[in-house]
Amino acid sequence: MKLQETLNWRYTTKEFDPSKKLSDSDMKEIKNLLRMSPSSVNLQPWHFIVAETTEGKARIAKGTQGFYSFNEPKVTNASAVVLFCAKTDADDTYYQHIADTEDKSGRFPSEDIKNGFLGAVKAFTGIHKYDLKDLQHWMEKQVYLNIGNFLLGVASLGIDATPMEGIDVKALDEEFGLREKGYTSLVAVSLGYRAESDFNSTDKTPKSRLPESEIFTVI
Repeated sequence: MKLQETLNWRYTTKEFDPSKKLSDSDMKEIKNLLRMSPSSVNLQPWHFIVAETTEGKARIAKGTQGFYSFNEPKVTNASAVVLFCAKTDADDTYYQHIADTEDKSGRFPSEDIKNGFLGAVKAFTGIHKYDLKDLQHWMEKQVYLNIGNFLLGVASLGIDATPMEGIDVKALDEEFGLREKGYTSLVAVSLGYRAESDFNSTDKTPKSRLPESEIFTVI
């Protein structure tokens, strides 16, 4: 699909067809999308829990109980679910890990350039940690960049998706021991294929956006 066709085709799927499953090759592409997303100073402050089995989806569904029960079928009927998690803190050890990983990938022709990169990472994270005092929130923003990239990416593969902030993050943090590992859950994204009965499908419910005249200033 061309970009405009992809944008018109994708929507937040409300009902998945549980009989349709993602292929192994699609799951490989999906994981690559998650891994290759951009982030500020390449910080990559994320972790992903990918539920591909019935048992795995049942664990994710523990975050859709009570008030969030309206989202449970979107988890259990999906082919797979990705739980996006963000780091809760970052320190010099993690910054060095990022720099060493880039070094092993061949990104630094000299030690001086590596040290310059490491200095930039520390400078920008330091602004958010000490000056703005919003380091965790800033890292969450990087995860949301990944989510946006992810939604368009899976749509380009012809895969439907449902992003859900309507989850019990405390329950999921406890289920997967995330806080002890330095992470917290943010958003779950279910993946699969739309059911023919889905009322929100774009062939039943036209997409709506604000007009260009309202949202663009071209100078």
